[in-house]
Amino acid sequence: MAKGASKKNDDGRKVVASNRKARHDYIVEDTFEAGLVLMGTEVKALRMGRASLVDGWASFTGDELWLEGVHIPEYVSGTWTNHTPRRRRKLLLNRKELDRISQRTRESGHTIVPLQLYFKDGRAKVEIAIAKGKKEYDKRHALRERQDRRETERELGAHRG
Repeated sequence: MAKGASKKNDDGRKVVASNRKARHDYIVEDTFEAGLVLMGTEVKALRMGRASLVDGWASFTGDELWLEGVHIPEYVSGTWTNHTPRRRRKLLLNRKELDRISQRTRESGHTIVPLQLYFKDGRAKVEIAIAKGKKEYDKRHALRERQDRRETERELGAHRG
């Protein structure tokens, strides 16, 4: 696959960016699909497969949810109308979902992190999660479990072959 290109999932999603570190750093409790309010140059940059969710989070300002810290680089062919790479972007969810997210994030230790940025039916979407931060020992435990599982599969494969 070419650099910057995105891949299409079997559910019709064309994934632009994925935050794999979020699942390592947080315990994901609930996920939501949200629309994004974007400028034209941002959409073009996303279609080129360029974005980073690593430093991203979402927060409430009033009763609206905003995505912050997500880096969508400037569009190469853009002119003076180009966007700021790390600007705040409004998330589009229905009121019921916003109330539920707001209620859950008031609990201590919960935050909203972006997991994936993708196109679905031609519209830019972001998958956000209500998550709770993992402690250092939780991360080590998860890594150890993954390593043990790999070793077990390797041993089973060696006995079969």
